Amino acid sequence: MTRPHAQSARPSAARPDPRPAAPPEPGAAAAPSGPEPGLLAAFEAAKGFMPRHEGLALYAAARRAARLGHPLLEVGTYCGRSTLLLADAARRAGVTAVTVDHHRGSEEQQPGWEYHDRELVDPAVGRMDTLPAFRRTVHAAGLEEHVLALVGRSPQAAAVWRAPLGLVFIDGGHTEEHARADYVGWVPHLADGGLLLIHDVFPDPADGGRAPFHLYLRALASGAFAEEPGTGSLRVLRRTGRGW
Repeated sequence: MTRPHAQSARPSAARPDPRPAAPPEPGAAAAPSGPEPGLLAAFEAAKGFMPRHEGLALYAAARRAARLGHPLLEVGTYCGRSTLLLADAARRAGVTAVTVDHHRGSEEQQPGWEYHDRELVDPAVGRMDTLPAFRRTVHAAGLEEHVLALVGRSPQAAAVWRAPLGLVFIDGGHTEEHARADYVGWVPHLADGGLLLIHDVFPDPADGGRAPFHLYLRALASGAFAEEPGTGSLRVLRRTGRGW
């Protein structure tokens, strides 16, 4: 992949999810509690585009996935807004949150585009650089020791990764090429029972780009995943078999 991997800057314009929430399985453990007020405040103060209700769903999924004892991985760090949630879930379970981004900004965040943020431009090189903002975000929340930040292209990182993952959260570049590379690179590492989360899934093309939706359809068609209740544009799938 040769293009950016920052969190999507698309507004969360998804229509309400009409699917009913699935009832808990018999004997299932109670759902984990939500983030503490301080963490939630840090999440909302950080630069980023994930709304609160989707962030809460991400946190709940991360708490469940962390029980498997494997790292929790996201593609698309941006300034660390969602990383805070994964890091706290990882901290509570004694695992590590891994976040992958080259920190040069996604396609729509470049100069001249609607979501360009001048505060994130490195004046020395004249390019986007979200890494300093990310480091400040994680440091202020006291979560640095629970985060492994991989700075570089997602496919290159995936090519050398060997450990199983409890969660794969895909929220990187939204072109077909880049979204597909994130999926192919990281989903094979997802452990049995692990969770695959895909952000910005919009069934209606009028609401957003198609690439995340196509990943979602691919996962379902593989027969290797069972869908769990989603929230807004966030889809949650649990690995139930091999394949991808």
